[in-house]
Amino acid sequence: MPVDYPPPSFHFRVVFQMQNVKGVTLRTEDAYFQSVSGLNVEMQTESIKEAGENRFEHVLPARARYPDLVLKRGVLKDSGVVQWCRKAIEYFLVEPINLQVQLLDENHMPLIEWHVIHAWPKKWSVSDLNAEQSSLLIETLELNYNFFSVNHSAPQVNP
Repeated sequence: MPVDYPPPSFHFRVVFQMQNVKGVTLRTEDAYFQSVSGLNVEMQTESIKEAGENRFEHVLPARARYPDLVLKRGVLKDSGVVQWCRKAIEYFLVEPINLQVQLLDENHMPLIEWHVIHAWPKKWSVSDLNAEQSSLLIETLELNYNFFSVNHSAPQVNP
């Protein structure tokens, strides 16, 4: 019987769905990032005080809140993703897209996919230039999005 270990988090890619974005050409390298953060959701709550009851408040769920999706990688020359960000930031031509963050297995097939809906660039930055350090120039993309859903693509094994 195979042992089901938790998958490592270092083998992943980001797939941008930009078929309808004019003037942007994606390259294979556009899918690979150093890190992805912001795939979490927090339930906001609302407190209600009951008349005559001073010992506690009723706390009810209100809505889900999704933080910005933050993508980091080494700067690429002629990146389609950066073209899309620059169109939004420099020319205010915001074209929301959907994207998937895919955790990959040893055969480079998706194990888990996070489907990020209606993402648009909120911030683009590059790391500091420093002649005293021999480090890569890192670009950071911050994307606002509406929500995400999770798809576990791995085959389910019954014990």
